[in-house]
Amino acid sequence: MSNPFETAPASRGRAERVHPATTHLIVLPGGGYASHAPHEAEPIVAWLSTLGLSASVFRYPLHVRHPEPLLALRAEIRRRREQGADRIGLIGFSAGGHLAGLAALAPGDESRESVQFAVLGYAITSMETETYRPARLILLGEDVSPHLRRQTSLDALVTTASPPFFLWHTAEDIYVPPEHTYRLASALAAHEVPHTVYVFAHGPHSLGLAQGAGDAATWTQLAESWIAEQVRTPAPGAS
Repeated sequence: MSNPFETAPASRGRAERVHPATTHLIVLPGGGYASHAPHEAEPIVAWLSTLGLSASVFRYPLHVRHPEPLLALRAEIRRRREQGADRIGLIGFSAGGHLAGLAALAPGDESRESVQFAVLGYAITSMETETYRPARLILLGEDVSPHLRRQTSLDALVTTASPPFFLWHTAEDIYVPPEHTYRLASALAAHEVPHTVYVFAHGPHSLGLAQGAGDAATWTQLAESWIAEQVRTPAPGAS
């Protein structure tokens, strides 16, 4: 079987600058902004490494208010670019998925803080719902304004310039219901942003690689093909 991450030979003498070595994926584990779930950290990097992809875990600040985690992630993105990555992807789970979405959809003023794609697993996407309230209280506080709740909800940040997203969830998730994924997917569709969505019938919250979790375990295979497509897309500034 061919490796989907291998660069195709250049045709007609035209060099292709789409080698995966220029891509780096930053993994953001979940934990409600109170902890970092171990099974959503190094095991994800290990899986990506088997695909020949450069990846690392970023343990963002915990028990701090917005925008501290976002500012820290933006700094990490800049650092990875300074180390040579010209294509950055984010993979986040639960609260880490929320942070990944914020960074992808609100990259800041510097172009080097932008990312080229994002994979979100059972992510918190809305701060306007009452589900998973503890994470919202940590990030935004008890007396947060409706305006800030809206501005930290991912569906409010989508524009036609947003990067592609891969979203997956389970219908049985009682902690972060699939409504969160549906809300973001709806906004992506409304703005015609490329996206892929999978909601599996069975499985609890916080599955990580979902090994042995039935159909949900196929998310890694599905994401592998999708990530390969993003990796083979010329990086910004490539000719």
